[in-house]
Amino acid sequence: MRTIVITGSTRGIGYGLAEAFLERGCAVVVGGRRAESTAAAVRRLADRYGADRVFGQPCDVLHHDQIQALWDAAMQRYGHIDIWINNAGISNAPDPLWKQPAGCPYQVVNTNLVGTMWGAMVALRGMMAQGSGAVYNLEGLGSDGRHIDGMAIYGATKAAVRYLDRALAKEVRGTPVIVGALQPGMVATDMLTSQYEDKPEDWERVKPIFNILSDRVEDVAPWLADRILMNRKNGARISRSSGLRLGFRFVSSLFRKRQIFD
Repeated sequence: MRTIVITGSTRGIGYGLAEAFLERGCAVVVGGRRAESTAAAVRRLADRYGADRVFGQPCDVLHHDQIQALWDAAMQRYGHIDIWINNAGISNAPDPLWKQPAGCPYQVVNTNLVGTMWGAMVALRGMMAQGSGAVYNLEGLGSDGRHIDGMAIYGATKAAVRYLDRALAKEVRGTPVIVGALQPGMVATDMLTSQYEDKPEDWERVKPIFNILSDRVEDVAPWLADRILMNRKNGARISRSSGLRLGFRFVSSLFRKRQIFD
C-alpha cells in the first residue's frame, strides 16, 4: 500500500486526488490550512474508505515548521511516504496588477511558490533519507507560457513553479527520488469561481469560455492519480491540458454545449 501526502487537500482538486488515491487502495494524508476543515475532510473520507487509510494533519504552507510537522506525522502514522504532492495554492482576483490589494502579491507568491519550495525541501530531504519517493508540484496558468488579463500575480508564481520543477528534476538526477509536475488544466473549483463573487458581469462574460475549457474535479483527479501511480520517470510532466485538446473543445462547442457551470 502506497502512502500519499497532499497539501491543500480539504477541498477542490486536492480533495479529489485524495478520493482517487483512496479508491486505488492507497493510504492518504490530508493536509489542510485549518484544523477544523482538515478534521472534517478526514471524517468524510474515513466514512467511505476506512479510518485506517486516512490521516490528517493541519498544515499552512506559509509556515515551514507546519510542513515539517506534516511529514513527521505522516511518517509516524505510516512509516514511509511514497508520493508527496504540493497542491496548496491560492489565486488573485482577475484585475490588473495596479488594482490589486498591496498584500495580494505577498500572499499568492508565498503560498504558491515559497510554500511549494518548502514542501519540496521537506519531502526531498525525507525521501533521500528513506531511500525512495516521488514529489509532484502542481502547475497551472502561467506555467505553459500563456498570459491571461488580470492574472499576472498567479501566473507569475506558476511560471516560477515550472522553472522549479525543471531545476529539481536535474538536482535529483542519479538519486532514488524523482520529481514531476502536474498540469491539470482548468478545473471547476471554488478557487476558480470565487474570483468572480463580486463581479457578476465579469462572470457572465467569462462563463461561456470556462464551460469550454474547464473540467470537473471528478474527471481530472482520477486521470491524474492513475498517471502518478504509473510514472517512474524523473522530470515527467503529467499534463491534461494540450493545444489539441483545447482546439477540439472550441470546434466541438459549435455543435454541442458543455455545461460545467450553470
